[in-house]
Amino acid sequence: MSDVHKTIQKWHASFRKGSDFDSWGQLVEAIDEYQILARQMQKEIHTTSSTDFTEEQKKNLGKIATCLEMRSASLQCTQSKEEFKLEDLKKLETIIENILTYNKEFPFDVQPVPSRKILAPGEEEDLDLDDEEDAGACASEAYASRAPASQGTLLPRLPSEPGITLLTVRIEKIGLKDAGQCIDPYITVSVKDVNGVDLNPVQETPVATRKEDNYIHFCVDVEIQRHVEKLPKGAAIFFEFKHYKPKKKFTSTKCYAFLEMDEIKSGPLVIELYKKPTDFKRKKLQLLTKKPLFLHLHQTLHKDS
Repeated sequence: MSDVHKTIQKWHASFRKGSDFDSWGQLVEAIDEYQILARQMQKEIHTTSSTDFTEEQKKNLGKIATCLEMRSASLQCTQSKEEFKLEDLKKLETIIENILTYNKEFPFDVQPVPSRKILAPGEEEDLDLDDEEDAGACASEAYASRAPASQGTLLPRLPSEPGITLLTVRIEKIGLKDAGQCIDPYITVSVKDVNGVDLNPVQETPVATRKEDNYIHFCVDVEIQRHVEKLPKGAAIFFEFKHYKPKKKFTSTKCYAFLEMDEIKSGPLVIELYKKPTDFKRKKLQLLTKKPLFLHLHQTLHKDS
C-alpha cells in the first residue's frame, strides 16, 4: 500500500472515530478528533512540496476541513445559527474514502478554510503573540464564533406545580487572575446527563460589565429549565466562562465549573474552576489555578406544598 493510501486510510479511521464519539454523545472526544483531522488535512493541502493530491483534490480536502470545523463549532455552541448536523457530516465519509477518484460536485456550499494554523485541542494557550496575530488575521469570518447579544438568552422560570421543586441559580461573580483583561465576558449554563448530553435548553448570561480586582460580577439569576426531582442520577449543571478574543476573532471558553446533584441546596456556594476543554463527562478534570479563585453562586429552591 502506498503512503498516500495509508494517509487516506488513517483519515477515514479518524473520521469514523470522531463520528462514533459524536453519535454516542461523547462531545469532547468528538471535537478533539474532528479538529485533529481538520488540522492534518490542512497541513497536507498547504504543504507546497506535496504532490500526492491534485489541486482539485486539495480543494475538496479543504472543504472537508471546513465542514469538520463547522461541526466542531456546532457541538461547542448548541444554539449556533450555523448548525452543521452529524447526518450532514456523515455524507463526507465516502468522499474521504474515495478522494483520489471523487469527481462529483461537493455536497455542501462551503469554501476551503484559508491557509492558517488550526489549533489542536489545548494548544491555544501555547501561542505566542505573533502566532495570535497571524491566526486572527487569517481566520475565516464566515465561521468565526461571535459573542452573544449583551442581553443574553436567559429563560423565565417554569410554572410551579404542587410538590415539585424549581431551582434558581444566581451567578454572583467569578474569580480570575486576569479578570480585567477579559472582553465581553459571559457564562453559558447547560444541564447535562452523565454522558454529557443536554437535558435542557442552553442559556447564556448577559455580558458582564462590572470588574473589580480579580473578579467579574454577573449578579444574574438563571432559572433551571427542569424540575429538580426530574434530574437524572449523575446529571450536572455546567457553567462555561467565555470571552471574546479580538486578535483571533472568535469567542473562547476560558474555564468551566459544574454543580452536581448532591450540591443542590438553598444558600451560597463556591465551586472550583477547571481548565478547558469542557469535559461534560467529568472524567479528566484539571484545576484552572491553585489560587483561591472560584465561581460564586447562590441557590434558591422553590417548592409549592
